[in-house]
Amino acid sequence: MNMMSWQPIGRLEDIPVRGSRRIVFDNRRIAIFRTAVDTVFAIDDACPHKAGPLSEGIVHDNCVTCPLHNWVINLETGEAQGADEGSTSTYPILNEDGELSIGFTGS
Repeated sequence: MNMMSWQPIGRLEDIPVRGSRRIVFDNRRIAIFRTAVDTVFAIDDACPHKAGPLSEGIVHDNCVTCPLHNWVINLETGEAQGADEGSTSTYPILNEDGELSIGFTGS
């Protein structure tokens, strides 16, 4: 049976609007993004194209543009947009009055 384990990662205001921060959990680099409307997303910090650091990309709408080769990644699904193909893992975020937690499934 898979159970969700929630790990606290800080507060909403710790992440700049239309920006990101990076965390490391179990040797995974994870980028945490905050949109212009304060929606928070978490995805692996590696573009599916050449593993570019998505946390250094430009956030727009619910997407981030990779700083290396301008691939656009949907923050909700982790899928590359347009003609590009590939995806990166996404993680659920819980926002309780500005306190953020990231969810991981385990057995």
